Formats: sequence, C-alpha cells, structure tokens
Amino acid sequence: MTRAAEKSVAIVQSSYIPWKGYFDLINSVDEFILFDDRQFTKRDWRSRNRIKTAQGVAWLSIPVISKGKYTQRIDETEVADPKWTQRHWATIEHSYRHAPHFNAYGDLLRTLYLDCGEVLLSRVNRRFLEAVCDVLGIRTHLTWSSAYIAEGAKTERLVQLCKAAGATRYLSGPTARAYLDERLFAEARVELQYMDYSNYPPYEQLYPPFEHQVSIVDLLVHTGSSARNYLRSTSTSPASRDAA
Repeated sequence: MTRAAEKSVAIVQSSYIPWKGYFDLINSVDEFILFDDRQFTKRDWRSRNRIKTAQGVAWLSIPVISKGKYTQRIDETEVADPKWTQRHWATIEHSYRHAPHFNAYGDLLRTLYLDCGEVLLSRVNRRFLEAVCDVLGIRTHLTWSSAYIAEGAKTERLVQLCKAAGATRYLSGPTARAYLDERLFAEARVELQYMDYSNYPPYEQLYPPFEHQVSIVDLLVHTGSSARNYLRSTSTSPASRDAA
C-alpha cells in the first residue's frame, strides 16, 4: 500500500504587512490558507501593523468600513478611504529613506502602495503578502479558506480545512496552545506542531532600541538580500529545500 504524500499547512487570518514571524510560518509549510471567512475584529493585525520611526514605534492602519457591520467577515471588509495608500507610503518613505537597503526596495514598495486599487481588505493584504514572499524567495502556495468546504467551530473547523486540503501536518502559532483541542487533530491523523518564534537574531536597525515586533518592511530595508537569513525556517522549510 502506497503511503500518502505528506503535506503541511498553516491556517491564519491575513495580516497587513506583518512581521517576519508571519513569513517564517508561510515559509515553513506547503500551503498557507488565509482564514479570511472569519469575523473581522477592529484594532487588530488584519488592518494595521507597526514600523520604526524617529519618534518611536508607530502604527500604520488601513481605514475600513466597520460601523454597524458587527458580524462582517474579513473578506467582506472594505477600505473606507483609497488615499490611505498615499499616506502609508509617505510615512514609510520618510521613516526608512536612510535605511541601508531602502533604495533596493523603494520602487517596489512605491508601486505596491500607489498602484493599489483593491477595495477589499483581504485583497490588499494578499497583494502585499505575495509581493514580499516573492522578494524572500518563498514559494509556498497561498489559498483562501473559502475555497474549501469546512464546517464546525474553532478546532473542528481547522481540522476540516486540513482534511479538505489533504494535509498530514498542521503548523500552528504558539499562542493557540491555549485553545486548540489537540485530541481532534489526533483523531483525524493530522500531526499538530507549534511554530517557535523565539531567538530571532537582531540586526542593525534605525532608531534604537531594537524591536522585533515590527513589519517585515523593516527587515527588508535594513538587511536587503540577507533578509532570508533572519527567518528560522530558511534551512528546514519546503520552500527553502526547493530553492536549494
């Protein structure tokens, strides 16, 4: 009897220009499922992230239409003001123009922002995720959770998504230990593992002290083509094996 091919997946809501750990997770699996048919929550990573500035860490937030839409899903959430792209680009350019590798990525970032005409938040996030994955050489397949039929709540739904995607291994963020029902993964014969975000190496960063919990943009403009070296998964992930 032929053993089924092993396949690893992660299932996470999309985020706006997320930190390096998010891309490390993408780089550690064969398929990354954007869990955007879930309820949108305000003041969360879906629509905002942090960068370093001369005045300290600052938030960049995408304005979205949420008033009265208490049950809307992430993939239903619309951008409220299309001029957010100009404001965010101006802030990034002002904050990072003196970073050693800003010129290497300035044109790409400018195009990503100023040519972004996406109306839906999910589409905005995916636009940036795919562009950064390309820069980092990450080849993981990105899909929408809505592309699969999966029912149930919480852990049950995640297990159903794993089965629908043909996964044999599920890689979760570490905070999920507090609420995942590990028994359901075991019963479905899906191996459950947790991502380790500890011990990332620091790099020389404008505006000290050093801060890990900022957007991937910070890593790119400070480390350039060496950015992959600051991901824990570069020597162990399916993507890095393909690139070798």
